[in-house]
Amino acid sequence: MCRTVDLHQAVLAKNDENALALRGYLGERGTVAVNLLSSPGSGKTALLELLLTRAVAAGTPAAAVTADLATENDATRLARSGAPVQQILTDGLCHLEAGMLQRRLEGWLPEGTRLLFVENVGNLVCPASYDLGETLRIALASVTEGEDKPVKYPAAFGLAHLVVVTKTDIADAVGFDRETFLRGVQQVNPEVPILETSARTGEGVDALLAHILRCAAGDETHTPVLARQHEQYLHSHENGHGDHEGHQHRQEPVR
Repeated sequence: MCRTVDLHQAVLAKNDENALALRGYLGERGTVAVNLLSSPGSGKTALLELLLTRAVAAGTPAAAVTADLATENDATRLARSGAPVQQILTDGLCHLEAGMLQRRLEGWLPEGTRLLFVENVGNLVCPASYDLGETLRIALASVTEGEDKPVKYPAAFGLAHLVVVTKTDIADAVGFDRETFLRGVQQVNPEVPILETSARTGEGVDALLAHILRCAAGDETHTPVLARQHEQYLHSHENGHGDHEGHQHRQEPVR
């Protein structure tokens, strides 16, 4: 006798369990986690360094965990802000998981930390599926990547609570089609807030930090359409009515 085991859902179920525990742990400490997702080269690290620097200057207790496949270059760079920083090396794994973040935070996260920024692995595919126990998920895209990124990666942008455009100081030089980008975002995630920034000029950075702080205070809320659809899918799947097409399965004997 055999039973069907959906490996993809099993992995995500374990991650969701860890994310729930981590969310509770952070909540008890009064810490709000901000999950940053983007392609490599989007300017995510430069923007995060500036956010941390301004948070520290304003007296807001902030810390950061940065994940990468190899090297601690980003952690070294972010530490220049004066905020506490930790590095996670994924050893080739294309995404960060809640359990990995939880283990890194244990015994390290400074008391009183208000904002915890998590710089995810540079990737718009795998990281989108993994809840890290965050309160706020931000999808970033630079003007150099093209205006079709939201529709090419609908999960990454569709599950975001906030979309941030980076490197706007060179938008004209690279021929960035702003209106097409905005339409694409609205197509996959209607009514999601969109902020435009430049780490080089500082444009939009204070507005971004203010938005994050409002979210931390519970004053800004947005439930992405894809997030609701994801919950509906999981509910259907758990009750045996899900569509398994496209998922990897393995036959295991029942003992």
